[in-house]
Amino acid sequence: MKVKIQNQKISETINFLFDIPLKGKQSRHRTKFINELSDTLKEVAKEEDEIRKEHCNLDEEGNPKKIENDTKWDIKDLDAYSKDIKEFLEEERTFTGGNVTGVLKTVKDILLNYDGELSNQKAVLYDYLCDQFEQQEEE
Repeated sequence: MKVKIQNQKISETINFLFDIPLKGKQSRHRTKFINELSDTLKEVAKEEDEIRKEHCNLDEEGNPKKIENDTKWDIKDLDAYSKDIKEFLEEERTFTGGNVTGVLKTVKDILLNYDGELSNQKAVLYDYLCDQFEQQEEE
């Protein structure tokens, strides 16, 4: 079993799953999946920083500079940066097989049987996650 999640949705997914009240095996498997997501989120943050370094003016230590009272990155070419970061954020990470197969089946069951009320961004994320978990059946 494998599930793909876009880089930009990993953090939201972690928060969403944390908010679902669960017990026993479901809670344990959710936590294991969140741990996998958290490790991946750290990788995503590092890669995003590398993209920023490519597109920003750098300080003396080689880190991207900020401007306007540290509220914006000092980007050399905004169009190129926007294109690269958008592409990166839309890339999908694959969670598959091995130790997470049972975990993924449990999380899929949690999502597809979730009966809580959702609105706004949580509803959109829930729909996205259900689609991602359902798609794995087709592959």
